[in-house]
Amino acid sequence: MKGLFCRAGVSDAQPKFVIQEMTLPDMLGSHQVRVQVKACGLSPLDLKLLADVGIQRDLIPVGREVAGVVLQVGPKVTFFQPEDEVVGVLPLDSPCSGLCDVIDVEEHYLVQKPEKLSSVCVASALRDGLCAYTALHTHAHMAAGHTLLVVDGASSFGLMVTQLACYHGVKVLTTSHSPQNQTFLEQLRPSVARVIPVYNGSAELLPLVLEETGGLGVDIVIDSGVHLLEEEESEEMKLHLHKHDIISALAVGGHWVTSHQDLQLDPPDCRLLHLKSASVSFLNPEVWTASSAQQGRYLHILKDIVEKMSTGVLRPQPEEAVSIYEATVAMETVQRRQKKKAVVQL
Repeated sequence: MKGLFCRAGVSDAQPKFVIQEMTLPDMLGSHQVRVQVKACGLSPLDLKLLADVGIQRDLIPVGREVAGVVLQVGPKVTFFQPEDEVVGVLPLDSPCSGLCDVIDVEEHYLVQKPEKLSSVCVASALRDGLCAYTALHTHAHMAAGHTLLVVDGASSFGLMVTQLACYHGVKVLTTSHSPQNQTFLEQLRPSVARVIPVYNGSAELLPLVLEETGGLGVDIVIDSGVHLLEEEESEEMKLHLHKHDIISALAVGGHWVTSHQDLQLDPPDCRLLHLKSASVSFLNPEVWTASSAQQGRYLHILKDIVEKMSTGVLRPQPEEAVSIYEATVAMETVQRRQKKKAVVQL
């Protein structure tokens, strides 16, 4: 059977994505489940992260957010039985590509998929749901009555954060990166408290945040990237908030959850954080599968995410599924960040 793999480039060369044949062992491990894959989400590969955790291979499996049907279970599997519909995220060191017709995976990486939830929907949105849940619950300790600023609320991740926060009674402010996103966010139900346009600059951000919060600032900021230096003038960077704007928008005791791996804080930034007794957390969703220290909590999070998708609390924007024959081109587009993500229907 065929799967999609990445052949990492030498030095700064772009990685190549190739379709390769692979076979599964005849015997399943004691706690393994054999799954027929129905849909697989594609997200950018973080090759630096893989190298940092010691995963170095000539061919790196691609596609880790999977949904499918159980075909066979190992002798000590207790969670599943054949014909169960399941969903999960394959671990970083998985030898299987999620685009294979059939994969073997340990049972503690999977949860039951509600019957009325489509495989394509859950495979395309599971990673964003996991990131949103981790940011709000694990890092920011969200509670009803808090105020939250979501940077780029119309992105797939931002939308998950916004909907999850609104469900828990949080007052949500969000930024928009285009007039179309502004209209989309203003029409969301349940509605957000304020949509702040930043596509013409972020000068109005802080005054509007303080206006909405009675001059106190927000309890939580969740970003989608940070503008570190004034001289960074690329179009993408112009849409990111400057780190000083984010810190200034925080209330006393606030939490800033960042996706920026290389965040650098200068002494004045640290001083302002100290004055506010505020904290910074780094959002890395891979920790859940990279360590088994909180496996039970991770499974609870996955189960809660798919239940909320099934009941309509989380409503991801629909992704048009591509076929396995278009997967290579789709993954190249995702890796170059020309598209946030893709989903393949098998």
